[in-house]
Amino acid sequence: MATPLHRSIAAELRQRIRSGAIAVGAELPPEARLCEEFSASRGPVRQALATLREEGLLSGGQGRRAVVLDAVPAQPFEAFRSFTRRAQLTGYTPGQQLQEIALRLPEPEVAAVLHLDPGDLVVQLLRLRLLDGRPAMLERMTFVEPVGRALLAADLNAGSIYALLTKEGVDLHSARHTFDAVPADATDARLLELPENGPLLRERRLTTDSQGVPIEWSDDRYRSDVATVTLTNTRGARAAML
Repeated sequence: MATPLHRSIAAELRQRIRSGAIAVGAELPPEARLCEEFSASRGPVRQALATLREEGLLSGGQGRRAVVLDAVPAQPFEAFRSFTRRAQLTGYTPGQQLQEIALRLPEPEVAAVLHLDPGDLVVQLLRLRLLDGRPAMLERMTFVEPVGRALLAADLNAGSIYALLTKEGVDLHSARHTFDAVPADATDARLLELPENGPLLRERRLTTDSQGVPIEWSDDRYRSDVATVTLTNTRGARAAML
């Protein structure tokens, strides 16, 4: 199936911004010129520009020229899920390199968050995620043993772990995300190709099934030049004045 024209236009403009061909602070060409370049009517061009505004790459709108605000597409918090899916939506080619996987006893703090008893085993893995072949994120994932055992014999360089588990019938129902900034440790620095103690965006995630039972705890660390997260708050008409 052919890619919709507005998505193709957005992908091309996103790539120009990401590569620096259109610099942060620069204006995009007028809509009329973009229509001519992409052999498109104003509708697809405006849809493409709206998509890039939602990603935080552009300002403008309502008759104003679009200005490049950033070169790193932002992800709305509510869509912060599969790394593979986010990469595809923002025009990157995702990749992964498994570093290690093992069945072992978890650290006490991990056992506590997963509600495990002493002696319960978990499956833990360390995997480097790539965007267009470049290091982007390092994930440290811990799964309760009944869920994670399916991963021990799987090809974890082939794609999304969540997609694999979903095909296995795992009930991945909800997740609680906590974001903060942390300095890169020696492992982070080596695999993400950063100086040690350099800044990273960390996402800690607790995934539960539909009964509220914990099944996964993850510590994902992103290079700050490839990942941002946006939160949009709308004040209700009857919000209290503080």
